[in-house]
Amino acid sequence: MNFQNLPLVNNPESPLFFLIAGPCVIESRDLIFETADHLTRITRELGIPFIFKSSYRKANRSSKDSFTGLGDVVALQYLQEVRDHFGIPVLTDIHTEPEAILAAPFVDVLQIPAFLCRQTSLLEAAADTGKTINIKKGQFMGPEAMKFAVDKVQARNNPNVWLTERGTTFGYQDLVVDMRSIPVMQGLGVPVILDVTHSLQQPNQASGVTGGRPALIKTMASAGIAAGADGLFIETHPNPSIAKSDGANMLALDRMESLLKHLVRIRRAILPEVS
Repeated sequence: MNFQNLPLVNNPESPLFFLIAGPCVIESRDLIFETADHLTRITRELGIPFIFKSSYRKANRSSKDSFTGLGDVVALQYLQEVRDHFGIPVLTDIHTEPEAILAAPFVDVLQIPAFLCRQTSLLEAAADTGKTINIKKGQFMGPEAMKFAVDKVQARNNPNVWLTERGTTFGYQDLVVDMRSIPVMQGLGVPVILDVTHSLQQPNQASGVTGGRPALIKTMASAGIAAGADGLFIETHPNPSIAKSDGANMLALDRMESLLKHLVRIRRAILPEVS
């Protein structure tokens, strides 16, 4: 298997959007295998290119008592097992330069969290691995400013950059998505993804646990596809109510199939050449 170039965008054999999906964090081997098996089956039936996502470590948590992971090497090995068993590319996020070096051998896409999208040394270290780099737009930034993040990766002779819209801070405890960000960032010459579930977060809750509005996932995803997003990012879990991270905004796994079928119909409606 060679996913190095990840030909998921403008692929005439798969003209639909691509999907990045999985549980927020690796809680167990069984969890990620159950989720990957379910998503792989659905996306292959629908012809949607699929990348499995799960964080091997959660560094950005509201509370010091929140779950951060099973241990770096164990979790990364589980991701590699998913990659090899299902024959799909995998993605995880990183937070420091050493993490880029640690994670790169196990995955196909390294993701830069929104809070770190301006961190030059991190972007350069990720770029130097040669992996595809998915950079989330900071909640504090306009879409035009993401040009400089793209430049930092491409200046290291790595052309494989994606950008992800995940909402902009709107007051202290809410986010808003400006769909104009999608074509603006596409104008930088890179694929653009809409992070559906994180766009519906309600951060900075007094409880120390981030809230969310999962009932609006279908609405947000539909708007993203209608706006022309190249891909969607959706965190999902067999039972979000017991998830160890971001349970408040993840979609229940058994609802993914109906959602994806709905989104395929939208894409086909706005792109008649998609059969």
